[in-house]
Amino acid sequence: MLADATNLPFISGFADYVVLNAALHHCEDMSVVLQEAARLVKPGGLLITDHDPQLSAWDYKGLAKLLWNGRLIIYKLTGHGFHKTNSQQYWGLKCEIHHKPGHGVTKPFFVNTLEPLGFEVAVFRHNHEMGAEVLQGQPGKAELKYRMGNLLSGRNPNAEESALSLMCIARRTK
Repeated sequence: MLADATNLPFISGFADYVVLNAALHHCEDMSVVLQEAARLVKPGGLLITDHDPQLSAWDYKGLAKLLWNGRLIIYKLTGHGFHKTNSQQYWGLKCEIHHKPGHGVTKPFFVNTLEPLGFEVAVFRHNHEMGAEVLQGQPGKAELKYRMGNLLSGRNPNAEESALSLMCIARRTK
């Protein structure tokens, strides 16, 4: 089904699980999309989001921000970037509203959006390398390029605020 994520054509409260994987950071109004997903969850059901960038980890400063901004030149010269094909790279950069310094999700974003809608909210930080250990509070170690970005921004790459992504698991209680 192709639909607008801010106005989904489904009845409210019908889903046991709603999963948003690497989706929110592609939306201009993450809060509205999260609220719309929450509308679909029935009491006792779960809303799960994952692989959205943690705002503090992507808030590059100083030399890290200069290098981040310069990556477009490197992509152009090498023909290589995050996306696998030249076409994917081109369109990924054309529509990029995510992975920019100062963009991303936070624990308060999830809590403040979902708790008023009747959800119990748990947020877990991680660096994409762990499995179930994330649910035990083990974020894992980020790749070197991200560790360097945090170091060059004056942050400890092992600190909670340096973890790349946040996973939110929210259970609807009412």
